[in-house]
Amino acid sequence: MLNLSHWKPRPAPQRIDLEGRFVRLEPLSAIIHGDGLYEAATVGDAATRFAYLSEVPPTSRAKFQLWLKRVEASADPLYFAVVDKSSGKAAGRQTFMRLDPTNGVAEIGHIHWGPLIAQTPATTEAIYLFARYLFDELGYRRFEWKCNNRNEPSKRAALRYGFVYEGLFRNHMIIKGENRDTAWYAMTDEDWAVAKRAFEAWLSPTNFDDDGKQKRRLASLRDEQ
Repeated sequence: MLNLSHWKPRPAPQRIDLEGRFVRLEPLSAIIHGDGLYEAATVGDAATRFAYLSEVPPTSRAKFQLWLKRVEASADPLYFAVVDKSSGKAAGRQTFMRLDPTNGVAEIGHIHWGPLIAQTPATTEAIYLFARYLFDELGYRRFEWKCNNRNEPSKRAALRYGFVYEGLFRNHMIIKGENRDTAWYAMTDEDWAVAKRAFEAWLSPTNFDDDGKQKRRLASLRDEQ
C-alpha cells in the first residue's frame, strides 16, 4: 500500500500563461480572446463540434460576450484560451474543472477546438501543457477526462493522449434534454512519467517531415517507454 502520510494539499491551478511551440494557453479574457473564440465557434461544422458540449453555438456576438464575461470570472471551471501561435488567434478553449486540491485531482473539460487547430499538433500540445502544469508544477496525482459515451472521437482522443479507461457511469447526466452515460478516463502521476516522454518525443520538430506530417505515432512512442 502506498504510504501517503507525507501528502499535503496541492495549490489550485492559477491564471497563468502556459507556453508551447504551437500554442500558448492564456487565461480566458472576454476582451482579448472574444473575437477569435467567436469566429472559432461559428465557422465550419460548428453544430457538430458543439454536439456533446453543454452549450450550443453562439447565435450573436453580443450574447457570446455575455457568456465570455461569465466564464472569465469562473474559478472552477477555470477557462483558458488556446492561442494558435502561427496566426496569433484564439482558436479554441479548454478548462481545468472539478478541482480537488486536497486529493490532487483535476479534470479537463469544456473543450472546444476550432477548425484552425483541430486535428493538428496544436491540440496535442494543449493537452501536454495542461498535464505538465498539473503534474510537474502543481504536484497533482490524477488528471481526469470524461465524455459522453456516444462521443467516439473524444474516447479515441483520450486513449491517444494516454488516459486510461476506467468505466462507464450510466445515467450520469441530462444534457440538452438527453441522457448522458459518461465514459470515464484518467491519467495518474505514474502514467504521466511515461506519457510525458512520449508527448515530448512526438512534439519534437524531428518527428515531423517537411510537409508537417508525423513520423511516429504518439501511442507507439508511449509503448516504447
